[in-house]
Amino acid sequence: MVSRLNPYISFDGNARQAMEFYRLVFGGDLSLTTFGEFGAAGPEDADKIMHGQLETASGYTIMGADTPPGMAYNRGDNVVVSLSGDDADELRGYWEMLSDGGNVSVPLAKQVWGDEYGAGTDRFGVAWMVNIGQPQG
Repeated sequence: MVSRLNPYISFDGNARQAMEFYRLVFGGDLSLTTFGEFGAAGPEDADKIMHGQLETASGYTIMGADTPPGMAYNRGDNVVVSLSGDDADELRGYWEMLSDGGNVSVPLAKQVWGDEYGAGTDRFGVAWMVNIGQPQG
């Protein structure tokens, strides 16, 4: 898989509805995973979306999720630039350069879903997330 860059949008409890709306607008294939599927939330948040991904025939990718329990939702700064793929060396290099002089909120490390993931803002205040998946055999 090549690395990709796309928007990642945070929602205030309505990610499922928003991602389904974007599927109606752009078409494509939508996959949704809940916090409950990964045991990452209590019963009140189990049906909220931990990760949604829309892949369109035009080549667009839109990712989104409900803001995790315990984190603040701030309308207006709820879009992050996402870098993802399975080229670990390339993506780690991007992470190192983007985080240099910036603010790391989640250190790049293995996560419950099995990938390496990190998040933060660069020195210019732009929010980034990096997800390194396992190479597809």
